[in-house]
Amino acid sequence: MNNTLPRKKLRHGLVFGKFMPLHEGHLHLLRFARASCEKLTILVCSLPSEPISGELRYQWVKESFPDANVIHHNEIIPQDPSEHPNFWQIWKDSILNYCPEQDFDSLFGSEDYGWRMAEVMGIEYVPVNRLRTLVPISGTAIRNDPLTNWSYIPSVVRPSFCKRVRLVGPESSGKSTLTIALAQAFKTVYTDEYARRLLDEYSLHHKRQPGEVRYDDISTIARSQIATEEAMARLSNRLLFCDTDLRTTVYWSKFYFGRCPGWIEEEANSRKYDLTLLLAPDIPWVADPLRPMPELEKRQAFFTTWKKQLEERGEHYVVVQGSWLEREKTAVEAVQSLLPISSKPTKEVLPSAKSFAPIVGW
Repeated sequence: MNNTLPRKKLRHGLVFGKFMPLHEGHLHLLRFARASCEKLTILVCSLPSEPISGELRYQWVKESFPDANVIHHNEIIPQDPSEHPNFWQIWKDSILNYCPEQDFDSLFGSEDYGWRMAEVMGIEYVPVNRLRTLVPISGTAIRNDPLTNWSYIPSVVRPSFCKRVRLVGPESSGKSTLTIALAQAFKTVYTDEYARRLLDEYSLHHKRQPGEVRYDDISTIARSQIATEEAMARLSNRLLFCDTDLRTTVYWSKFYFGRCPGWIEEEANSRKYDLTLLLAPDIPWVADPLRPMPELEKRQAFFTTWKKQLEERGEHYVVVQGSWLEREKTAVEAVQSLLPISSKPTKEVLPSAKSFAPIVGW
């Protein structure tokens, strides 16, 4: 390597770390390194016993730095110099084994061990804000209290830490209206019911009857519901409110067609929510005594099925019932219990009972 001429940038930099999870402090380090060298290699180091999957951390970094050479280092080797007398040589050999034919000239880091590691590797060490005054955060702080440290969590990581609140209930129980109201109250985002939007589009452009659903639509609805939820989770402010979920898709698929694609049932059972708000079919301005009995039975059957499943699975849920104001109060209190600090919404952003307009689902 020729160092006789000064260069604007270092030739090939190296950063390695656990990124557990990736946070804004890491991003500062990695952006600093990327701006300082012509080529950057990032090693995401993980062990099987760690609380966050190494593969997930690798994907976070790879997506965040697509022009860098991102490598998942998952060899089980000593993690501290006290664990082995040849600690530094073991790490040097392992790094070079994971990066064959890579000729590094610099190591970037914000830890004291970087000086020794760079010395052992025979390259320059570039310390980056060792005192962490520019971005005062650590992976430990985020793991211990992600919601309080939310501003330091990048959007790519937020889906793994946001609290997901699912709203389910029979048709015309106020589910969509309450979802939007809660998102506004807690200054965050929500997902809508993709099935309703899709069927509206079909009725406009494919000359279907309003609300007409076909079995072939079920997979499209499920895929799109997942995609919507994961996309909005990246924009979430600690909470994500989900108007319906895949288990609802499974319910209606079996109700209308007597079957449901197996992959949807598997995915529905694997998805986790921190709270389910189960809306009862007793809302006064919807429960019309003149309504045909089969429709009322259909609504009650949906509620009963959901309640039974939630109890059987031991999932955290709250029944939301009564007038709009009663539903609003119950929902807000249930959601507040998920937060580490008080986050009481202002009354002005919550719809009043007079403004309630139920939307019929499919």
